[in-house]
Amino acid sequence: MALAVGCFSLMDAGLKLLTAQYPPLQVAALRGAASLPLVLAWALATAPAITLVRVRWPLQLMRGGLGVVMMIAFVYALQTLPLSTAYTIFFVAPLLITALSVPILRERVGPRRWTAIVLGLVGVLVVLRPTGEGMFTLAGLAVLAAATAYAVSAIGVRVLARTDNVQSMMVWFLVVIALGAGALAWPGWVPLRWADGWLIAGVGVMGALGQYAITEAFRIGEASLVAPIEYTALVWGVGLDVALWGVLPDSVTWLGAAIIVASGLYLLRRERLHVESEHP
Repeated sequence: MALAVGCFSLMDAGLKLLTAQYPPLQVAALRGAASLPLVLAWALATAPAITLVRVRWPLQLMRGGLGVVMMIAFVYALQTLPLSTAYTIFFVAPLLITALSVPILRERVGPRRWTAIVLGLVGVLVVLRPTGEGMFTLAGLAVLAAATAYAVSAIGVRVLARTDNVQSMMVWFLVVIALGAGALAWPGWVPLRWADGWLIAGVGVMGALGQYAITEAFRIGEASLVAPIEYTALVWGVGLDVALWGVLPDSVTWLGAAIIVASGLYLLRRERLHVESEHP
């Protein structure tokens, strides 16, 4: 999981650098297209090819569509927001996953976990404060939209995993992002520069490695133990912001991040206690 977070952080830094040269729609398409060959090669090497087409197409396409929304919104936000600020707002996704599991998966969420969810949302409002960088700017709202799309997609994974394998989910997710965002970007497509080839290739490699690492992390480890490591993205975000753009989060962003991370960790602890009580 630590490797996955590092790879995705480097990928996001590459995406942010690309937004200086290309429109967000095109950058989102490049993210899917750059990782697809590597992921497809891995999928064909580890699973029968027939399993890639014998899938639940409506759910696969819906999840891919959510991926298009997520990538476009997140890349759009990266044009103006520092990585650390974008990550802080995006950390609301685990809270949204827990909240959405009630109406969609019929899971039971007790009052303590609802309290943690509400506190996490308060933390987001702290980051999206009325003054300064954030509150109801399009970039801040775009990250919230991306987090929401990610949360619904994660719920979709839980449903899809009952019938479809991981390889098919990864391949079709990237195919739909590449084709969907590519189609939307085509009218304003900017010719690719040779000088950016290494950056696009790096995004593809980091995205593919990150996807593989996070899949393995959740396959071999308990979610309640693995998931908290995702918060190390904030360390990566701050480090990359300082190294590449010379910016640091202010005290209000740190406060909001602390509230969101604390509520997320509490939720994961409650989830673990809940599982242990069911399986003594």
